[in-house]
This record gives sequence, C-alpha cells and structure tokens, in this order.
Amino acid sequence: MAKKLILDLDTGVDDALAIAYALGSPELDLIAITGTFGNVLLEQGIQNSLAVTDVLGHPEVKVFPGISHARTASQFEVLEISHFIHGLNGIGDVDIPSSTRSAEKKSAVDFLIEAVETYGKELIYVPTGPLTNLAAAIEKAPDITKQIGKVVLMGGALTVGGNVNACAEANISQDPEAADLVFRSGIPATMIGLDVTLQTLLTYKETQQWRAVGTPAGEFLADMTDYYIKAYETTAPHLGGCGLHDPLAVAVAADSSLVETLPINMKVDCSEPTRGRTIGDVERLNDPQKTMEVAVAVDVPRFLDEFMTRIGSVARSAK
Repeated sequence: MAKKLILDLDTGVDDALAIAYALGSPELDLIAITGTFGNVLLEQGIQNSLAVTDVLGHPEVKVFPGISHARTASQFEVLEISHFIHGLNGIGDVDIPSSTRSAEKKSAVDFLIEAVETYGKELIYVPTGPLTNLAAAIEKAPDITKQIGKVVLMGGALTVGGNVNACAEANISQDPEAADLVFRSGIPATMIGLDVTLQTLLTYKETQQWRAVGTPAGEFLADMTDYYIKAYETTAPHLGGCGLHDPLAVAVAADSSLVETLPINMKVDCSEPTRGRTIGDVERLNDPQKTMEVAVAVDVPRFLDEFMTRIGSVARSAK
C-alpha cells in the first residue's frame, strides 16, 4: 500500500522536481502540498504548486496555505541569490499556464494536524523549506510527534559547511527557531542535508531526455532545470551540475535504503556567530533513544536512475 505523503514546499525549481518525483513514485500517494516561504514568497509558491501539478497532469492535488514568515519575523523578503538560482517566478522564469484552481481555505497547520490524526503512522511529511509550519503544528498539537509515521526533511548540513555561510544551510537559516523546536521535539525525523544532496547532480544531458519526450510537461521540466543548471555554473562551477536537494528527500521517503544515516539527537543554533547551524545536541547525545537520523552517504547511481525513470514517466503521461 502506498504511503500517504504531504509535501511542504517553497516551490522553486528543485521543489517542482520533488513534486514530479512524488507523482512518479508508486510507493507514495501525494495527498496534498502545503505552502511555505523561502525560494519565493508564500503566495508565489502556492501559485507555482498549483500550476506545476496542473502541467504534470495532477490537478487533483490540493494546496494549503502555510505561514508566510519566520517565527521571529513579521515578514519575509526573498534573497537575491534565490532569484538568481530559481528565477524571479521560482520555476526558472519558465512561463506555464496559471492554474484556474485556488488554494484551500484551511491552513497548512490545521490540515497537517488533521492528516496525522487521520493517517497516523501511514503518513510521511516531507518539508523542503523552512520548518515553520511543522513547528507551529507541533506547538498546537504536541501529540503529533508520537502519531506521525515519519518526517523526511531537506535541510541542514552536519559533515559539510553551509550554503548560506560556513555554518548554515538555507532552509534552516530562514527559521532556525522553528527548526530547533522540531529537532528537539522528539518527532521521528530524517535530515537530508547538503552532506548528500550535493552528491546528486544533474546535467544538460539528462534534461535533454525530458525535452525529447515531446510533451508540454517534458519541455517545462527541461527548460526549468536548464535554468537551474546554468545558475549552478556560476554559484558552484566545481560541481559540474545542479544538486537534486528536494527530490532526494522525496526519494528517501519512498525508499530509505537510498541513504546511510547516523542516528543522533540534533539541535539548531539560534544565536550568532553560528546561527542556523545543525549539530548534535550534547544535552541529549547519550540518550538511548535517537529520534533523528542524519543522512551521511547516498547511493548516487541508483538514485539518479530512479530519478530519471520516475520523472520521465510523469513527463510522458501528463496530458
């Protein structure tokens, strides 16, 4: 039976690829997307999620509006580097039809709580942006930490440096207080950080395969990801491709054997000079129960093969 999946997205390029991966995974049943801020403003991300699910042939996927800014802020402004990497519209400045659908009225926080109560251990929640919505849900309904199946989050860096500064990864740095609450809450979580996502690289050779499919979905995926790869040629030329950050988190939700993990209770630094750093919590380091796992190695060939197979199937089948 397919696992019930909620994606919590700040829908930029790799978030859109994460949607496609989820839709192409028989192990997963994408029941909804919840919106957050990060690569784009909340409203833009919601519109992107609606439009992307439409172009990929899945207009049945509902989108719920989340919180629009960090816990300690009153508003959010997109960083210039996010515009450079994801485009002004978040999806590589590719023009796809706007969705005729709207976001749901219910908040992402309330929807998540209700979904946990409905599906329990069958539910996997995959946040690929700031953890603001999840932290708010835990505060409102603390029992969800024991009821939910698993959280597989894209964020953080344990064995490598950050991508915002020497310590911090972007998603965590946008709301360190929310991430720290989640990490310390006891919720069962796997952290898919830069340690492994920067080993999963895509090139123009692969995107050309989507373009060759000859569908609007394939062309969209190729154009969007080519923009992303080009941005990486400037920001990280040593890599030789673009990192598949968010899709890897979805892949691990479908098949945890893709990564090797280190069981360790984690925390997030919320004060300078290491604000946003994800690191082992010395106060809980020796606790016999480890509620978090951190990915430290990934089966790159198998993941890339499954990535191309699953997203290719979505590109071909989208009407």
